[in-house]
Amino acid sequence: MSPSCPISQRRIDTNVVRIISFEVLLFTLLFAVTRNEFFMFTVLYDFTARVFRKENYSPFAQIAKFVLKYWNAAPAYSDESPKRFALYLGFAISVAITLFALFGFVKTALIVAVILMICAILEVLFDFCIGCKLYYALQLTKVIKHDRNFN
Repeated sequence: MSPSCPISQRRIDTNVVRIISFEVLLFTLLFAVTRNEFFMFTVLYDFTARVFRKENYSPFAQIAKFVLKYWNAAPAYSDESPKRFALYLGFAISVAITLFALFGFVKTALIVAVILMICAILEVLFDFCIGCKLYYALQLTKVIKHDRNFN
C-alpha cells in the first residue's frame, strides 16, 4: 500500500505533529542532559493525553496549535492512522524510558531516549515518520489489517 493512499477517514495537521515532535525532542534531550525524571514525566503525560484523544490536556499540542495560529500557517493534512500508530509507539517508548529511569537503569533509559530523539529529529527536520513507515510495512505484510480508522 502506498503512503499516499487514503488510509483513514480522519485527517491530522502534520505541522502540529512536527512541532509536537520538536517539543518531545527538547524534553527528552533535557532528560538526557540533566537525568531529571520530571522531563520524561512531562513527555509521558503529554503522550498519554494524546493517546486518549484528550488534546485539550496535552501541553505540547496546545503550544503547537498556538504557534501555528500565531504564524498563521496553513494546515498540511495527512491520514491520521499512521501518525496514530506512531503516537502509540512514542507512548510505549516514553513509558519504557520513564520506568528504566525510575528503577535505576539510567544507561538503558538514555539508550532508549536516544532512539526517541532520533525519531523526533527525523520528523522535525525531514517530515520522515519512522512509526508511519513501520505502519505501512506492517500493512503490507498483513500484520495490521487495512483499518481506515486506526485507534
